[in-house]
Amino acid sequence: MKSQPLDLLPPDWFLRVRLKFRHLQLFVALDDYRNLHRAAERLGMSQPAASKLLGELEHMLGVSLFDRHSRGVTPNWYGESLIRHARGMLTSLAQAGDEINALNEGNAGTVSIGTVLAPAVTLLASAVERVHRDSPHLEVNIDVGVSRNLVPRLRDGEFDFAIARIPGGMPAGDFVFEEIGEEALCFVCRAGHPLAREDDFDLASMLDFPWVLQPPGALMRQRVEHLFLHHKVAPPQRIINTPDIYMALAMVDKSDSITVTTREVADLLCTQPRFAILPSTDALSVQPFGLISLRERRMSPGAAKLMSTLHQMIRERRAHESGQASAASARYRDVTL
Repeated sequence: MKSQPLDLLPPDWFLRVRLKFRHLQLFVALDDYRNLHRAAERLGMSQPAASKLLGELEHMLGVSLFDRHSRGVTPNWYGESLIRHARGMLTSLAQAGDEINALNEGNAGTVSIGTVLAPAVTLLASAVERVHRDSPHLEVNIDVGVSRNLVPRLRDGEFDFAIARIPGGMPAGDFVFEEIGEEALCFVCRAGHPLAREDDFDLASMLDFPWVLQPPGALMRQRVEHLFLHHKVAPPQRIINTPDIYMALAMVDKSDSITVTTREVADLLCTQPRFAILPSTDALSVQPFGLISLRERRMSPGAAKLMSTLHQMIRERRAHESGQASAASARYRDVTL
C-alpha cells in the first residue's frame, strides 16, 4: 500500500470514507495495546473483523495508518494524527452524555431571569445560593429592571421566567402569574439632611428639597405622586430621573435630595451613619409582584429547579410571617385581658 495520499483530503473526507464510531474506538485501542488481536478483544470483535475495518479505511484514505511488524502494530504520522483526534472526539462525546444528564437533572445549563429590584435583593439571591449548593455548574443570569421592560422581554424569549408585575396592555392570558407580595416603600436621604433631624414634618416641607426618582410612569414614581395628591399637595417638581438605585443613592449622598426605594433595598444599602430613612405616617407600597412564566413554553430543567426553590422559599416566608402574626395576636390578647 502506498504511504502517500494520492490527493488532498476534502473538508468532508470523513463522510466520503464513511468514518464510523467503531473506527475511532479501534484507533484508540490499537494505540493502547499496539496489537491487533488484543485491540479486537478489547472491543469485543474478532481479529479478522478488526483487520478488515482498519484495512478498508486505509484503502479509502489512500495511506497506511499503522506500520505492521512481527510484534504488532505501531502508528505512523498519519495514524498518530487520527488517534489524537479520535481520543478528543470520544472524550467530547462522553462529556456530551454527562452534560445531557446534568441538564436533565437541572445541574447544568443556563437560566436567565428578569426581576424587579426588591425580590432580587431578598428572595432571588437566597434562592440562587440554595440551588448552587446542589448544582454549582448551573449558570444563572439575572437582569434587574422595571416590569414594563422585563415582561415584553420574557414574552420574546430572553428570560426563562420573571419576577415582576404584568403591565397594563399586555395579554395576561399569555402568562402564568403567581403572586409573591407587595413592595413596601420608604423615603431615604443622607444622614445629615435637615429633615433627618426633625421628629415631625409634613409632605409640604419635603418639597423644599430636590428629589431623585424613577422616570415618569414607573410604579414607585406614580406611588409618590399619588401620595402627595391624596394629601392635596402638589407632587415634587425638582426631580432628577434615573431608574438606577445606585445613581439615586449617589446623588442623595452628595446633596439634600430625597429618593424613594423599597424597604428591603433600604435595609441592605441605606445603612447608618451614611443614610437615614425618613418616617412616614402613610404606609407606602406598590402593587404585588409575582413569578411570571409563559403559559405555552416549557421550562428547562435548570429553570424549573430554580422556580421550585423560589416556591419553597415563598412558602417558608409565608409560614414565618403567619407565625409572627399569630404570636403578636396572642401577646395582644394577653395584654387586654
